[in-house]
Amino acid sequence: MGDVKDFNKLSERQQNILKFMHKYMEESGFPPTIREIGEATDINSTSVVNYNLNKLVDAGYLDRSDKVSRGLRLIAHIPGTSEKKVRASDIIDRVPMVGKIAAGQPLEVPEDIGHNVDEDDMLDIPPFLLGGVDASEVFALEVEGDSMIDAMISEGDIVLLRHTQTAKNGDMVAVWLPDNGETTLKYYYNEGKRIRLKPAHPTMDDIYVDARNCEIRGKVLSVIRTVH
Repeated sequence: MGDVKDFNKLSERQQNILKFMHKYMEESGFPPTIREIGEATDINSTSVVNYNLNKLVDAGYLDRSDKVSRGLRLIAHIPGTSEKKVRASDIIDRVPMVGKIAAGQPLEVPEDIGHNVDEDDMLDIPPFLLGGVDASEVFALEVEGDSMIDAMISEGDIVLLRHTQTAKNGDMVAVWLPDNGETTLKYYYNEGKRIRLKPAHPTMDDIYVDARNCEIRGKVLSVIRTVH
């Protein structure tokens, strides 16, 4: 296990990585990605971040799992911090972040949504956020716009959705509007030949679309709220 003396032998870069990781884990409840570590510590190369993480594993400060993208665990106390640690075993479900979705006006998204997801765009999610749904059926989208503000969903939040093509009236869903090449996040109401998409905002009107121009892509399971 590392101690204060060992910590002082680490490079300044490695010390900064450990301090950032501890702070991030305390605030979020899960470890950062390699990209986030690099951005926070002014390291432009992910390979350099990886090199230093491996050095910290060798020094006894980190445990690392290759099975999850955020599979990092602090196993030694960092001077000047609390004793709180986050176990890699607490982060067991992986969900792809496939893009952004408008909670205001509809937003264009790629036709191949859900494919070709970069490894760094995989999110490690606590199982309780999935409500018993298998992680292979779930994807994540970042919210743009504020039309769902009264549902406590703000711009920058992340919504977790289950892949589905059906929904009940009142469900919050991501719908694809093929005639427009756009997708949006709204409450869903089937009114026969037309679909009513209802925002959760006091000054925004409902959107009405032809039922043939409305394809459900996912039902919202939960929301990961960001600090605004």
